[in-house]
Amino acid sequence: MKIDTHQHFWRYDPVAYPWIPDGSALQRDWLPADLAPCLAAAGLDGCVAVQARQTLEESRWLLALADKHPFIAGVVGWVDLCREAVAGDLAELSGHPRFRGVRHVVQDEPDDRFLIRPDFMRGISLLREFGLTYDLLVFPRQLPAAIELVRRFPEQSFVLDHIAKPPIKQGVLSPWREWIRELAQAPNVMCKLSGLVTEADHARWRPSDFGPYLDVVMEAFGPDRLMYGSDWPVCLLAASYAAQHGIVAAEISRRGLADQVLARNACRFYGLG
Repeated sequence: MKIDTHQHFWRYDPVAYPWIPDGSALQRDWLPADLAPCLAAAGLDGCVAVQARQTLEESRWLLALADKHPFIAGVVGWVDLCREAVAGDLAELSGHPRFRGVRHVVQDEPDDRFLIRPDFMRGISLLREFGLTYDLLVFPRQLPAAIELVRRFPEQSFVLDHIAKPPIKQGVLSPWREWIRELAQAPNVMCKLSGLVTEADHARWRPSDFGPYLDVVMEAFGPDRLMYGSDWPVCLLAASYAAQHGIVAAEISRRGLADQVLARNACRFYGLG
């Protein structure tokens, strides 16, 4: 299967999704019927739905959507990994065959070293028991903590979302580049080629803006540890599904990596198909 490993669904509520910009196209419901034609047009067979708010209710809702829509091949949900009784939540959710991983919106945490808090790491230590992956959602300044985390848990499977959101709009590479190279030295970490357009100038980006950043992650992680993700519908702030897909598709096709990045790596990491 060719997979979009990173997209979201929601029924819009301004209280539940306070991060959604006022006046944007995101202020409406975005559901499987909206995504299906985008996947088909891009030649993709399925997707991984990723949490967009931090509630168990949403994780259960995404799994219910997966039950109704077979193209939702996997779900990365949320649990409170800092909660002492989190094992019960993990046991419940992992009982569903499409619950494949967990994510926390670490980018919004004021503590740049949140990832290595003892209570959070205790939760991370339980994931492997349930066969679950962990999605790293961080800003560049939080990469040092991410590097420490993945080294402490060498048997846990991690994937970096949105290439850690580098300042593409400003055209700045350091220190993001150096931290990415250090993170990639951990063989238990993969990287999603996702979230690019939203870090660029939304109105004036050009495909060439992304080349230096894609070069860094593709060299650092290598062909066997890269996956494609759209970050739809968030990508609509800056580009259509087709336009953002085209940026990654052109790069991986030029390097002869389309099958690995779109299919094999994603299926292996998330245990799909």
